[in-house]
Amino acid sequence: MLIKPEDLARAAEVMQTLRGELSKSVVGQAEAVEQTLVALVASGHVLIEGVPGLGKTLLARALARTMTLGYARIQFTPDLMPSDITGHAVLDPAATGATGLGNLRVFQGPVFTNLLLADEINRAPAKTQSALLEVMQEYQVTLEGKTLALPRPFMVLATQNPIDTEGTYPLPEAQLDRFLLKISIGYPSQADETAIVRDSTEGQAGNLLPLEQLKPVVEERHVLGLQKMASFIRADERVLDYAVRIARATRGWPGLSAGAGPRGAIALVRAARASALLQARDFITPDDIKQYVLPALRHRVLLAPDAQLEGRTVDELLRTAADSVPAPRL
Repeated sequence: MLIKPEDLARAAEVMQTLRGELSKSVVGQAEAVEQTLVALVASGHVLIEGVPGLGKTLLARALARTMTLGYARIQFTPDLMPSDITGHAVLDPAATGATGLGNLRVFQGPVFTNLLLADEINRAPAKTQSALLEVMQEYQVTLEGKTLALPRPFMVLATQNPIDTEGTYPLPEAQLDRFLLKISIGYPSQADETAIVRDSTEGQAGNLLPLEQLKPVVEERHVLGLQKMASFIRADERVLDYAVRIARATRGWPGLSAGAGPRGAIALVRAARASALLQARDFITPDDIKQYVLPALRHRVLLAPDAQLEGRTVDELLRTAADSVPAPRL
């Protein structure tokens, strides 16, 4: 399907409006905001990692306030149970059942929403984390043998502290692979940090997040339209092959004990398509692919023990691997 130029311009305008509204509260994290919007348009989930106090939860809550979508938050703790996430069934004596004992009544959990904030997801054990596997991959929940579809659009925004932080449980590889992008949030610049301190203390009581000035600018139909349009962004066969070659280069790369699977190349192309749409283009380029190598692959590879001892990082090795793959000339 060919996308009309006026539709491309309108899509880019909608996202620019959303980006501008987010910048009122989220200061100095332009790359993280951009990657979150790309994941939203690409119908993907994001994992936002950083030390406490850098605005991970603020970014997720700000995104929710700028859209007229359903929003729910789950604070992950060591005693959280899977049923606290997906829901549960209880026997209702008032309802007449075939056995005369009543019927089971299903109570839907907080996952039945559009935007789900899984705050500090790695502070719950793997048993609870795994409750999101079916939710994130198949957009459905199975309760008491019945499959219940989730509302669309649906997006999980998960935050986590670095795994060496006290009281954290590493996410299993199968869980990490469900996230389209892993966004790393670092310390802001001095100027941005000064602006953050001013916005958070001037006219703010206590530790309230600066969210009051945000207003909804995007509706459900806008999001669904953008997601559908992104799927029709053209991808040349040579660009697709470039994404595959980058993913394959991570397998067996010195310093990596495990490389990215096919889902890594898929994530690169999906992110590239969404990024092109935000720039009002109806085609993707090799630069779009390379731009998302780190957020799309950093959680799909494993650092080898010898590389850890040498002080190497996953991002450093991924950059080297991507640079070793020649880009096609279009």
